[in-house]
Amino acid sequence: MPTSQRREIATSGMGKLGYEALSRWETLPPGWSFVEVAGVAIDSRDRVYVFNRGEHPVIVFDRDGRFLNSWGEGVFARAHGISVGPDDTIYCTDDLDHTVRKFTPEGKLLMTLGRSGCPSDTGIVGIDYRTIRCGGPPFNRPTNVAFAADGSIYVTDGYGNARVHKFDAGGKLVFSWGEPGDGPGQFNLPHGIALDREGLVYVADRENSRVQVFTPAGDFLAQWTDVARPMQVFSRHDCLFVAEVGWRAGLFPWLTSPGPAAPGARMSVFDRAGRLLARWGDASDPCGVGNFFAPHDLCIDSRGDLYVGEVVMSAGGNRGVVPPTCHALQKFIRKSEG
Repeated sequence: MPTSQRREIATSGMGKLGYEALSRWETLPPGWSFVEVAGVAIDSRDRVYVFNRGEHPVIVFDRDGRFLNSWGEGVFARAHGISVGPDDTIYCTDDLDHTVRKFTPEGKLLMTLGRSGCPSDTGIVGIDYRTIRCGGPPFNRPTNVAFAADGSIYVTDGYGNARVHKFDAGGKLVFSWGEPGDGPGQFNLPHGIALDREGLVYVADRENSRVQVFTPAGDFLAQWTDVARPMQVFSRHDCLFVAEVGWRAGLFPWLTSPGPAAPGARMSVFDRAGRLLARWGDASDPCGVGNFFAPHDLCIDSRGDLYVGEVVMSAGGNRGVVPPTCHALQKFIRKSEG
């Protein structure tokens, strides 16, 4: 296995907060590969669940990167998002199966939301979100999951739909909101979701290049546009961390970059009012330690360390845009100065 690579990351603002970036901090069993990391989540014991597109879909590590176990072999059509519920159960979003499944930490299936292999009818043609005629019921290629304090489940839906669905803790659909478009409360590929301590809902509206903010009931409050195609959002300590894929990777065939100065992949941190606190990522060296090519998911452990998974191959690595050795998973150790 490659030796871990390290780099100090300075982040202006955030009270002199910085990170030490670690690439390849984890120890995989010999011969194993993530291929790419679609999702990463942390439980109450700081165990790290890596939802990947290799032969072992859910690989579990301790916070120091030691391999603990794996599960999910032969279960998923395509790994997309993973989240840990309030009771440490694991929710896996499978966009090609059109389901969200709930598991024990050991991989025993407890509940399935959606019908396996059965997308809802939204009118979409192929993978072109521009052809979606209307928002539909759950699910048509769902993307990610977040939880309210009472255990309610919010799901972004997603590649083939333009909605957010709320379920109660038992999996009963409560309501949905959203429709295709770029107006308030409309979506063009709702890709990521988070709730803050007050229950506000933040949605990464990827192809509209914005984060939309809603009440728990789905009422539109605000939008933040200082982002470049956000993939996922994560709320912690009154800050919102945003993984942005930018305009150098993962472009649909009908998309073109706004120009040579268009931002590449990066990580941004905002306060709850949408003010930018910190940002990092050098597009000229996307595979460098601490930089990004196609960040897809992120989470933060109890010590404030940040974990970022990337879908390098499907976002361009399979076409030689970046080498296949580009990192699929990085850890950023929180460092406070002074």
